[in-house]
Amino acid sequence: MTDPGGPLERRKQDTLARLNQDLDAWVASADRAGNAYLVPLSFLWDSTVFILATAESTPTARNLRSSGRVRMSVGPTRDVVLIDGIVETFSRETVPGDLADAFATKLWDARVGTTRYAYFRVTPRRIQAWREENELAGRDLMRAGRWLG
Repeated sequence: MTDPGGPLERRKQDTLARLNQDLDAWVASADRAGNAYLVPLSFLWDSTVFILATAESTPTARNLRSSGRVRMSVGPTRDVVLIDGIVETFSRETVPGDLADAFATKLWDARVGTTRYAYFRVTPRRIQAWREENELAGRDLMRAGRWLG
C-alpha cells in the first residue's frame, strides 16, 4: 500500500488492489465448542465476494459449513486487511459453474481429482485495513456489508 495515514478513498483503493493481487489468506473458523482453527487458503476476490476451496473433510470445511461465519486476514502484519464474512457452502455438484471456472482460472480447479473439495462464497460484512498505529482509528473500510466513504 501507499504511505500511512491516507484518506479513506485511497486506503480503500489500496485494499482493493491487495485483494485483487494477493492469492492467499489466513482463514479463521471455530467449531461448535468454540475451538479456533486457522489455516492458509487460496482465495479469489471477484469485487463483491471471496471464493475459497478446501477439502470437504477438513476442520475448516466443517466449521465454515456449520457456523456460516469466517474471519480472514490478507497481507503482512504491518499492511493487514481483516475480513469478517458470512459463508455459503457448495459441494462439487452444487457449485455454480461460473464460480468454479473463475476460481480455476486464477488458482486451480478444485472440481477434479480424487479429493472432494467444497467451495465457500464469503460475503464480507466488515473489512478493516491498517499499516501502523496512526491508521487504527480509521481502519474500518466496510461495515454491515457497505463500503464507507
